Amino acid sequence: MKPEESLDTHAKALKVNLDPRWYGTFAEIGAGQEVARWFFRVGAAAGTIAQSISAYDMKVSDAIYGRSERYVSKGRLQAMLDREFELNVERLGAARGDTTAFFAFADTVVARSFKGGNECHGWMGIKFQSRPRDEPSQILLHVRMLDAEASLQQEALGIVGVNLCYGAFFLHHLPEQLVESLLDMLTTGRIEIDMIEFSGIEFRNVDNRVMALQLVQLGLSGAAMFDANRNVLQPTDVLYKKAVLVERGSFRPPTHVNIDMVQCALEKFRADPAVADKPILPVMEITMRNLLAGGANVDRRDFLARAELLAACGMTVMISDYFEYYRLAAYLAWRTKERIGIVMGVPSLVELFDEKYYQQLPGGVLESFGRLFKNDLKLFVYPYQPQAGGPVQTIENVEVAPELRALYDYLARRGSFVQLDNSNPDYASIFSRDVLKRIAKGDPTWETMVPAEVSELIRKRGFFGCPAS
Repeated sequence: MKPEESLDTHAKALKVNLDPRWYGTFAEIGAGQEVARWFFRVGAAAGTIAQSISAYDMKVSDAIYGRSERYVSKGRLQAMLDREFELNVERLGAARGDTTAFFAFADTVVARSFKGGNECHGWMGIKFQSRPRDEPSQILLHVRMLDAEASLQQEALGIVGVNLCYGAFFLHHLPEQLVESLLDMLTTGRIEIDMIEFSGIEFRNVDNRVMALQLVQLGLSGAAMFDANRNVLQPTDVLYKKAVLVERGSFRPPTHVNIDMVQCALEKFRADPAVADKPILPVMEITMRNLLAGGANVDRRDFLARAELLAACGMTVMISDYFEYYRLAAYLAWRTKERIGIVMGVPSLVELFDEKYYQQLPGGVLESFGRLFKNDLKLFVYPYQPQAGGPVQTIENVEVAPELRALYDYLARRGSFVQLDNSNPDYASIFSRDVLKRIAKGDPTWETMVPAEVSELIRKRGFFGCPAS
């Protein structure tokens, strides 16, 4: 047998079939009927598959798994996994439960339709015992098929499904390696995985936020999201039909300024007639470039410290690989048709006009701004005071390169920039770098620069070198 790192899809499926430990069900709805086919095709499927089922008709699906408003959804997937796993234990537990670890694999997917133009995505998961009579563990993921043809999308989906089954059975003790293996025999140009969630006894020590970060690191997704309760989110679901307000930052740590920025911007954002009576989702975004600022690898402890502190502030967090603002705007605009706002300080606004960032675009800085503002996106700009008691910089007196002044003035006149004149002047001299310096020196005045819940958690957990209390 080949070494594990070089196993192709055929070899993975065959290794699963030849291992007598696992036995279970494949339940597939829609275009996902490709996974079980692999296990039948390679031979020895009788040792693995108790049942293969495809409830393609909606009414049939409802009769088996209960009524659902959305058939391609996490809720439907969970209902499928729960029912099929429980049936295996109920039907087969007495006869072979002492020697068999049961599983249920399920997916609910929509591939490219005959007419085309539809969203090609799906939910996939596996619920399994790692050993006989054990409590179950579970992996859920959301996939997007990027191939142009339905047949290729189905092929890619089948490969991901085999990779997931193989990973669950043979790599569950190495969750990071399991995530990386999901793209074996594929490329990021064919499949995107924008959400993954581990749960159950085998994954009791797994932090799903770290797994979400790994999806972005590996290029499996351009962005990942999680909420204040540490739950990973599927971006399209959480952004759908919401007006979105994003603040980009390092949040190392979150200060009074960071919270004031988003609160001031929310006040202005709600006043926009296009946002009136619409649900608004504030998001704190950290780019991979920011997380990699200290070297070639992400410091997981540092990342989790920032995530914990933002959670303490009740914030939804996004990790993205979109350093350029126009790419971030495009990602959001693809997932919501409602208004989008980006919150930034004056220094970031000035940096936005630095042409070195747009050399890869044929149209340069003009193309970047065309992409950024094409959906009437607005930038909410927080004032900047470089020195205590010194002059305050706003959108009215900001300095950009002379050759770009006319472009800046045009964007200002069209209302693309919104000055946050409702900011708290007491926070003007607060900077995250100063907070970190004071923590390092043991200067307790740093606590006045951050929200109370942030200072409490930093002291309790010993973040950023602070002695743990």
